Amino acid sequence: MTAMMQSEEIRIGPIAIRFLIEAGATNGSAAVFEFDVAPGGPTPPPHSHDGYEETLYGLRGELTWTLEGVATTVGPGDVLSIPRGVVHRFENLGDEPATQLAIVTPGLLGPDYFREVAAVVDGADGPPDPAEIGAVMMRHGLTPARPV
Repeated sequence: MTAMMQSEEIRIGPIAIRFLIEAGATNGSAAVFEFDVAPGGPTPPPHSHDGYEETLYGLRGELTWTLEGVATTVGPGDVLSIPRGVVHRFENLGDEPATQLAIVTPGLLGPDYFREVAAVVDGADGPPDPAEIGAVMMRHGLTPARPV
């Protein structure tokens, strides 16, 4: 059995991401990360992923996930599955931080995606360039969509 070490925390504005299991530890079958979202802050634009599914498990607080225009609140103990190709987004509409666990199968999404987005956001004077964010998304298997 391989022991997991506490991973780095990658910060993108009001979101903090910590990978618990990277694809290399599962022969590419899955990646698992935990993420915190502060109330009311900006979140990723609506997008889909064609190469993997994403399953979310609520740990603390609540996030509102909108899939194909339908909003669902995910709180502690709630589970939401996002199939391939489904346009989705999320936001924290509450008053407290939210923490959720994400399981990506197969494990095609890794920390490099979040590091690249963080570099774009941190390097911007003002709001980040949507085209630059979109290019990073496309390189990592996410397809930006029009707002849902």
